[in-house]
Amino acid sequence: MNRTRRTLTFAEAFDLPLSVDLRTAARAFAVCPATAYRLVHLGRFPCRVVRIGHQYRIPTASLMRALGIENLPVYAADVEAGAEMSAALTHDAEEQEYRQ
Repeated sequence: MNRTRRTLTFAEAFDLPLSVDLRTAARAFAVCPATAYRLVHLGRFPCRVVRIGHQYRIPTASLMRALGIENLPVYAADVEAGAEMSAALTHDAEEQEYRQ
């Protein structure tokens, strides 16, 4: 059975718990779970893998680093200020276009 899954979005990556299962990490790297398991067994998975019993867990911080996503806090006030600035710039551009 060939099931294709989309990769994680940036927003989904930031909503991940403290650690994820190997399938979720595989999805983040856009590889099938079988390939992820093979890489773990070869010691070549691109981030830290912790084995707990019969399960593999991937610390989210390690996953984010391997994906090149910095672990910087995002503040609601900054998001709001950015949205307001974007709206103002869009409005100014539309107004200028209208005048021409």
